[in-house]
Amino acid sequence: MPKKTFSYNSPKGTIHIEGPVSDVYLESLTMSDKLNNFRPCAKQYEALKDITNMPQGMIYIARHEKEIIGYVTFHYPDEYSRWIKHPRVLEMGGIEISSGWRRCGVAKNLLATAFSNPHLENFIVITQEFCWHWDLKNSGLDIFGYQKMLSGVFATVGMKVVGTDDPEICEHPANVLMARFGANVSKQDLMAFEDMRYMRRYGNAVNML
Repeated sequence: MPKKTFSYNSPKGTIHIEGPVSDVYLESLTMSDKLNNFRPCAKQYEALKDITNMPQGMIYIARHEKEIIGYVTFHYPDEYSRWIKHPRVLEMGGIEISSGWRRCGVAKNLLATAFSNPHLENFIVITQEFCWHWDLKNSGLDIFGYQKMLSGVFATVGMKVVGTDDPEICEHPANVLMARFGANVSKQDLMAFEDMRYMRRYGNAVNML
């Protein structure tokens, strides 16, 4: 897939949005030490490089000069997740913006650039938002305010909140599952996804695929 680049001026300097990027390109950049919400910065940097080599793995980054200040990841769901059983589900695994660059439009521009990739029209893209990953301290928001903020940002690229009985989502009332249905996803795949959302109620949906 060809790399797309978009640049814009922010109050803190020029920001470049790029992707999908390769592991070789990532190695030419440094990573902000503020990108440590999911794991320590150095380990997250290695995780990003690993994702670029996964089947359907894609990384989009925001950078200022040679420093990565934000990223969003796409990959197949975890092998232990119910969603891995659906051949047309791709997970937006994580989005993170360095705390020093928030409120500069980075998240919305990252998402807009990533979802302009026509390849995503072949998938149901999901995101599983777990409140224990949220940076409530630096946001100034309470847990449901943060949920509302995230849902609003993701809605800008067509993602919608969908219900599920997935145990991890149900573990806390602030957790949320969102999905975007690509234009090229078949009716059969859409129906299978709908059944899979409530596997406890309707039984295992694997045999439908």
